[in-house]
Amino acid sequence: MRYMATYDLMETIRNTNQWLGASAAALGSYPAMSLFPNPAMEWMRAWGEVTERTFQRMVVKPDWNIPTIVGASGKDRIVTVEKEIEGAFGDLIHFKVAKRTSKKPRVLLVAPMSGHYATLLRSTVHSLLPDCELYVTDWHNARDIPVSAGKFDVEDYTMYLVDYLRHLGPDTHVIAVCQPAPLTLAATAYLADDEPDAQPKSLTLIGGPIDPDANATDVTDFGHRVTMGQLEEMMIQRVGFKYPGVGRMVYPGLLQLSSFMSMNSEKHSKAFSDQIARAARGDASEHDKHNNFYDEYLAVMDMTAEFYLSTVERIFKNGEIAKNEFVVNGKKIDIGKITTVAVKTVEGGNDDISAPGQCIAALDLCTGLPDAKKASHVEPGAGHYGIFAGSGWRNNIRPLVMDFIHANGGVAKKPVKKHANKNAAA
Repeated sequence: MRYMATYDLMETIRNTNQWLGASAAALGSYPAMSLFPNPAMEWMRAWGEVTERTFQRMVVKPDWNIPTIVGASGKDRIVTVEKEIEGAFGDLIHFKVAKRTSKKPRVLLVAPMSGHYATLLRSTVHSLLPDCELYVTDWHNARDIPVSAGKFDVEDYTMYLVDYLRHLGPDTHVIAVCQPAPLTLAATAYLADDEPDAQPKSLTLIGGPIDPDANATDVTDFGHRVTMGQLEEMMIQRVGFKYPGVGRMVYPGLLQLSSFMSMNSEKHSKAFSDQIARAARGDASEHDKHNNFYDEYLAVMDMTAEFYLSTVERIFKNGEIAKNEFVVNGKKIDIGKITTVAVKTVEGGNDDISAPGQCIAALDLCTGLPDAKKASHVEPGAGHYGIFAGSGWRNNIRPLVMDFIHANGGVAKKPVKKHANKNAAA
């Protein structure tokens, strides 16, 4: 019970700020206030609207809201989201395009579990759908997972990916974005040794910390500065009574969000002050640039404590992937066993989270892979977000990734259904 009060205190502070925003917006919009026009009332209303929206978005999982795509015949195709595999800690979801007749490459997009929902990749998903039969890992908010479901650490995460790849079959192409890149590489190596016929055709790693020490950032420096004891004491809390995961030890999404915001505090402060000014002038809208970005950026989820701590300790501090010393369920993973899966790395020239050099280290670890099956790309001027969702992704990176997929297997056969997800029953 030691940390439960702290978790509930954070939620209370968030709730209070949301209430203050709603109250200010309501008071500023009160019709009687129009009898005596006052710019201060307009600013109060605008502040309230922006504040209420900001703190309300922090506890809501965004919808995918994928628009229709245009088919080969020029007709709109409706996109529906279907659960392919259900699990305690995450689902494999399929974006089904209605009445699609032409065969497309089967792609597994591995979403990060680093404080945001998989919907952070919404624009990535939308850009890939016209040319791919797309599956995405949809991780669950740890606060909503009962303690009875058990633990979930980096080894469990890796085995989820192994089961997903077994299910989808060998004609799959994998794209891993950011945090899951090292674990996706490990899952591929696991299959290369344990079940070679289930390996994917290609593996694209985007902005992932394969070797965090290859080019230090604030993220890697923090991981080395603090001890695991300090990290557990500062960051881990117990879910309060309000949620199904009551009692589960987690790294709260609100703490992660505060860390994200503090890294670029001046930029975020200016963005919100500018939005308040626009709202006061009547220039803000429901889906303007600010709201489109922050509605997703502010929507955070909790991670299980064991996943967060094992990621810091094993991936960042000990560098088990970088040193090719990663162990899953007592089995040592040898990345050198990957001999047939084409591997491509993508990095952003201005990435301040996973800097250039960290991801391309994967190619050196693939000692059994011919150079002809290795590729890399650094997008000049692109930050971390831009390499999978910005103009750099749309204009340069996505075409390169699709060319890489087509060059290494292209169109897939129907998914293999014989393998069950062992973790789903956990």
